[in-house]
Amino acid sequence: MRWALIGASTIARQYMIGAIRAERGNIVRVLSSSAERARDFAAEHKIPKSGADLQELLADSDVDAVYISTTNEKHLPQALAAVKAGKHVLCEKPLALTLDDATAMVRAAKEAGLVFATNHHLRCSGSHRAVRALITSGRIGRVLSLRLHHAVFLPPHLQGWRINSPDAGGGVIPDITVHDADVARFLLGEDPVSVVAQMASSGLGDGVEDSAMSVWTMPSGAMVMSHESFTHPFAGSGLEAHGTEGSIFAKDVMTQNPIGSIELVTAAGREAIGFDNHDLYRESVLRFHAAVAGDGEPAATGVDGVKSLAVALAVRDAARKGVRVDVNYGDLH
Repeated sequence: MRWALIGASTIARQYMIGAIRAERGNIVRVLSSSAERARDFAAEHKIPKSGADLQELLADSDVDAVYISTTNEKHLPQALAAVKAGKHVLCEKPLALTLDDATAMVRAAKEAGLVFATNHHLRCSGSHRAVRALITSGRIGRVLSLRLHHAVFLPPHLQGWRINSPDAGGGVIPDITVHDADVARFLLGEDPVSVVAQMASSGLGDGVEDSAMSVWTMPSGAMVMSHESFTHPFAGSGLEAHGTEGSIFAKDVMTQNPIGSIELVTAAGREAIGFDNHDLYRESVLRFHAAVAGDGEPAATGVDGVKSLAVALAVRDAARKGVRVDVNYGDLH
């Protein structure tokens, strides 16, 4: 698979370049809004071509797929242009700033017969897959509640637009709540129906929320409590799943790295649960390559990206209005 990177980003540098190459992908181009930045990034990572012209990149017949990791407001035009040029797309979350835009991206790819995936890395982790296996195998009985704690401190080098620019899609809700929405959907196999929420701005940035808490109602009757923040340096992260026959405590698993621990507690006692510690992003690329080859679906499809965005948008809407909000998933299935 021959890839082009749309965005000379931190996530591309730290995770995706290595993941693509580990899965025998060849990165042939990189694009940035700054030609100089693209050139420096290409030199650093031994990428043959660089530039700031999207159409030039998409006209390159050596490019089979693009990985989009630009700021959130750019995803829509870049993804639509890539699809029009016949390229498969792996896009960072959130797919777009609105449900209609995200739906348009995914629908365009479907109509063109191209693979479109969302880079929701957490569902690729061995820990989350182990938790899902415990739930689906009935080890905790009927699920009563799920608690997602994803309150961290956003490192200074990642702050910028994420805490200062609503126009670029900043804020903890599009950045982290959208991940937690995907986690809940992945673990429980159902989509939230409605949400209540609160959000706050501590002053870390300007113009967007940096903390949010919400409670979601699931079709099964299970309740989900979700907490996201950019301002908690020592809180750790994790998830808990509680059922009629047991509870699961997964610590430090809301992360880009294959770390953490899982404990199952039942009437029989406490049991440490092992899990595979494979690279999350390599797993995402592996599944993407397979989907392009006609073998199954990506780890997180475009529809997954749309639905998780829908939950995040409902959380923000509920927090702004101070009322319960039904989640609108649109008409994409």
